[in-house]
Amino acid sequence: MEKSVLTEECKDEIERIGKTEILVGIPSYNNERTIGHVVRAVQYGLAKYFPKFKAVIMNSDGGSTDKTREIVKKTSVYTDLDTILIEHSVHPAASFSTAYRGGIPGKGSAYKAIFETACKLRAKGCVLVDSDLRSINPEWVELLAGPILLKGYHYVSPLYSRHKYDGTITNSIVYPLTRALYGRRIRQPIGGDFGVSKKMIKSYLAKDVWGTDVARYGIDIWMTTVAINEGAKICQSFLGAKIHDVKEPGQVLGPMFKQVINTLFYLMCDYEEHWKRVSHAKPTAIYGFRSETPPEPVSVNLNSLIEKFKKGVEGNKEYWLTFLPLQRVKELEEISFTSLTKFNFPPELWVKIIYDFAVAYHQIRLSSRNELDKLVNSLIPIYFGRTASFIIETEDIPTYEAEDKIEHLCDKFEELKPYLIERWDSVK
Repeated sequence: MEKSVLTEECKDEIERIGKTEILVGIPSYNNERTIGHVVRAVQYGLAKYFPKFKAVIMNSDGGSTDKTREIVKKTSVYTDLDTILIEHSVHPAASFSTAYRGGIPGKGSAYKAIFETACKLRAKGCVLVDSDLRSINPEWVELLAGPILLKGYHYVSPLYSRHKYDGTITNSIVYPLTRALYGRRIRQPIGGDFGVSKKMIKSYLAKDVWGTDVARYGIDIWMTTVAINEGAKICQSFLGAKIHDVKEPGQVLGPMFKQVINTLFYLMCDYEEHWKRVSHAKPTAIYGFRSETPPEPVSVNLNSLIEKFKKGVEGNKEYWLTFLPLQRVKELEEISFTSLTKFNFPPELWVKIIYDFAVAYHQIRLSSRNELDKLVNSLIPIYFGRTASFIIETEDIPTYEAEDKIEHLCDKFEELKPYLIERWDSVK
């Protein structure tokens, strides 16, 4: 295990609490607008669904300069439980906020502090929820912790109802690639809200990744991929509509995109022998009731996406020729010359490009961080182009029909997997 990220303040809290059965971890950074609601929802959920379990709520903060930590410390619903719940919690949840120390600033380091705390408190299960959620309700606690504590699952991935333009990195790359590679249909592998067993926590802490980009935005896909490849018993819990601080697809997603895709490609190198043997994807069990609550709409700027794509093609085509097939670069140029009314980025071309980039990453994986970042950054304008095409394809259809197109894209990733393997093996 790497060096601990727990502060002395946190160690004192652990010593005071002694032991718990459930730990709910909430990573945060400047979330004063939303974190009070998240903490209250978690407190209600623990009281209502796990009244006889000892529970702890831990806010792992990345150095907020607003009132995030103060709000966590003063938020409590337990004085109101008589009027809201029929049964009191036998063990009201202890709640504390702490900053983590050392490590790379980011969500992964916050998770590491939560996992270390869960181990020291000998928790049977851990729930992780984002601090920017506006749609979280007490039922989420049962839906994420229940499969771990009551059903024997090791890993619970969230399943949300999301607008067709929310989560475009997940929809166009992370979900279809993970499904094709590892053979599990997990719809939201980077969702941000998870349930994790004691067994998986120990496995995660034993891995030597906490000083890498995984400790930033790559942590969610890393956790999901490790769980699949280590044979964990996995389910998805339906949490309803996810309402959070949504970013328009063309806005500042650079750091997140880079770290998530870097982690995806890095894991492909690590688990090469596994994914090469996978020929088809199996469904994953779903826990909870699947409602039809409509998600909030997401605004998009189509012209901006297409303009960024066109500039990206012009600025990167010479670089792409160093690792992409010539025909692929020509196809990208042809698309960049089309007008808005005729703009079309075919799914098959997109899949082959993702596989080409994965192969290029495999080829230079031992190169400098700058070279790997250059490769992944050059994929961003292509992603903008494919996202623009998806928006055009789906602008006049509802979200549930757009989901069919995402599933079709997944099928295309699986269908073209032999192309990936052939190209991957050719660079050895």
